[in-house]
Amino acid sequence: MIEDLKQLIIQEDETMTVEVIAIGGYEEVGRNMTAVKVGEDVVIFDMGIHLDRINIHEDTDIDRMHSLDLIERGVIPDDTLMKEVDGKVKGIVFSHGHLDHIGAVAKLAHRYDAPLIGSPYTAALVQKQIKGERKFKVNNPIKSLNPGGKMKLSKDITLEFVQATHSIPQAVFPVLHTPEGIIVYALDFKFDNHQKVSPPPNYKRLKELGRKGVLTLIVESTNVKNTTEVKTYSERVARNILEDLMRGPLYEKTGMIVTTFSSHVERIQAIADIAKKSHREILFLGRSMERFCGIAQSQGILKLPKNASIHGSPKAINRALMKADEARDKYLLVTTGHQGEPDALLPRIASGKTPYNVKKGDNIVISAPIIPNPTNAANRHIMERRLKSSGARIYSEAHVSGHAGREDHRDFIRMLKPQHIIPAHGDLSMLSAYGELAEEEGYRIGKNVHILRNAQAQVFNTAN
Repeated sequence: MIEDLKQLIIQEDETMTVEVIAIGGYEEVGRNMTAVKVGEDVVIFDMGIHLDRINIHEDTDIDRMHSLDLIERGVIPDDTLMKEVDGKVKGIVFSHGHLDHIGAVAKLAHRYDAPLIGSPYTAALVQKQIKGERKFKVNNPIKSLNPGGKMKLSKDITLEFVQATHSIPQAVFPVLHTPEGIIVYALDFKFDNHQKVSPPPNYKRLKELGRKGVLTLIVESTNVKNTTEVKTYSERVARNILEDLMRGPLYEKTGMIVTTFSSHVERIQAIADIAKKSHREILFLGRSMERFCGIAQSQGILKLPKNASIHGSPKAINRALMKADEARDKYLLVTTGHQGEPDALLPRIASGKTPYNVKKGDNIVISAPIIPNPTNAANRHIMERRLKSSGARIYSEAHVSGHAGREDHRDFIRMLKPQHIIPAHGDLSMLSAYGELAEEEGYRIGKNVHILRNAQAQVFNTAN
């Protein structure tokens, strides 16, 4: 393992001052975790789960499972390699609150004597994640840092949160200011100037960092292979699509369901805004709906109308479904389960396992894409087939991506002008596609673009 960790060296000088260690997320989209070592100080970014493994989704409860079992199954990052990293962890920093970035915190954080740091919304989600843990006792202090704020982590490292936009509120670009140079961690983001719950990215600050000198950029590669949508559309486009799709069905004498990511608070806000003027009561249903939307509402990020309510427990969900089934034209159901996961709410409704029965003429709006893997595609197909067999009308793909497109990445590189780039958050084909894009911008794979695999490291010598 040591050989893996030390295999990549930029210069021949033996004074190695900055090291980026790929722990998870460099062979898959998920279980993100990266460590950055500056001198004797270490900062960890993210502790996520791999949502594709063992049918894990937003409503899955892994609180009672052991970390070693989850590591063996490939669900959470294998951080055992950190035992071989000679340094003191000064902080565990979270870029945003998606489960592929915070979902493993309760399983791993207790191994490190370091604070957990995120934006206020992210920090609250981290706290919620820890509170539900049944296997390990996690006593790490939780600190919140506002976008635009700075925090001293050690004598030589200052953390800065630069405002980003993604498909969850208060996503940030964590930035490390070190004597060896600036390190930017960009998992995940899009350039969206038209969100209602989040301000635009701080382009001015990104350009300032570029002028100061960025040593390395650690950056997501999720959508770089996509050559059709090269700049990601704003959430404003999704709002317009939803408005067009929902306008008619809202006023029909039929049942109506909208499904989306429970963490996509911007989308949740749009659905609520569109439906609030209708005669329908809006029921947000699902364990994760309660978690993500409840916290967003308590922090004033999500502003639900008076005719909306959130139901998270099985009993509360069943009561709401019974009520809606009896007067189906008076309710709008907003549910989890858009991937067709068998134990999520919408697939259970489709299978007839709930008090709510889909009937002919009901309208189903799916405001989420199929997360690409064979299992999801199969589950989604089965769910849609069942809904159609009940006579439902389905409107699928009412969605825009939360990830930067190829040309957005090109703009990002030109803003930051990093000396080195490390693509992450993807399989080898995604990482390589980012490398090809970087080469178009004058970089070279193996020289200043570094393709890492899990358990590998990139060492930088900044002495010269």
